[in-house]
Amino acid sequence: MIKIVTIVGARPQFIKAAAISRAICDKFSDRVSEVLVHTGQHFDANMSKVFFDELDIPEPKYNLEISGGQHGAMTGRMLEAVEKVLLDEHPDWVLVYGDTNSTLAGALAAVKLHIPVAHVEAGLRSFNMRMPEEVNRIVSDRISTLLFCPTETAVGNLVAEGITAGVSNVGDVMFDVAMHYRQRAREQSRILDQLDLQERSFVLTTCHRAENTNDHQRLRQIVEALARLSERFPVVLPVHPRTRKLLVESGLDDSLGRVRITDPMPFMDMVALEQAAKVILTDSGGVQKEAFFYGVPCVTMRDETEWTETISARWNVLVGADTDKIVSAVIGAKEGCQGVAPYGNGKASVNIVEALVLASGVSC
Repeated sequence: MIKIVTIVGARPQFIKAAAISRAICDKFSDRVSEVLVHTGQHFDANMSKVFFDELDIPEPKYNLEISGGQHGAMTGRMLEAVEKVLLDEHPDWVLVYGDTNSTLAGALAAVKLHIPVAHVEAGLRSFNMRMPEEVNRIVSDRISTLLFCPTETAVGNLVAEGITAGVSNVGDVMFDVAMHYRQRAREQSRILDQLDLQERSFVLTTCHRAENTNDHQRLRQIVEALARLSERFPVVLPVHPRTRKLLVESGLDDSLGRVRITDPMPFMDMVALEQAAKVILTDSGGVQKEAFFYGVPCVTMRDETEWTETISARWNVLVGADTDKIVSAVIGAKEGCQGVAPYGNGKASVNIVEALVLASGVSC
């Protein structure tokens, strides 16, 4: 029996961890045990607890309740707390996801204790070192033993950096999740009725990245674009708590026009909205992919993206934070290439757990 300590802290990580935990439970429970550690990076109930409830994730054995503060301070506090957990648990592997401060803290704590690290979503690159996420993912990749890439592009990025050992393209865990929950969300969620929305008639928007929310000029341009779009379509904006705070502090909260502002959405409601939207407007990496999975045109308010496959398939377009470009792209959004499948076959979770078992010398 091998023991895996899984480190999560943010909404996208809860969703990915659910897929891996399900694979362990369904196919590997006689060979793998998992200890779930929640750093507390996302602590709001709508950003955290509701995801554990809806996705049938077991309650974390550890909740470190670490959130807020500057990146260095947060990561340092997490590193110290995760190290204590690892000393108590003595795992065979530490599993980290994505590119958050929780990812980096978990990977650093493990490698300093000579515990091998497995990184899910390895090899992603925006090539923008001003993004904290880019630093987190590069460092995590450098110190990981197994690097689970979601695409061939990610594999190629690692090869270009001289990283080949332990690298594999397992497919995208988020594609597993999308396929598993898409129909259930359509059947269970009542969010379209609650918001009085018709399918393919509204724009679904998310905005949370520091490059947009911390820059007053960029945030002002995004708000102006949303207000203009809300004159033509219903615009739904589930607001991240940090974004809401910055909108108020910058005095832009009264400039959103007819935009329908909601609290962060429970997982099933968000999936239902994503599938039903006319266009998705976002700065989230995960939401870009979810738009692609559900065949919904996406407009991304960033200057670059890690998910270049969505651009090549013409389901996604980059517009930065330029008001006119945002408005024009949303109004002119069209469906892209059909039948493109760069993210695997929906079995990434099983591939990952199987690789961990084999790397531990246990028969599959």
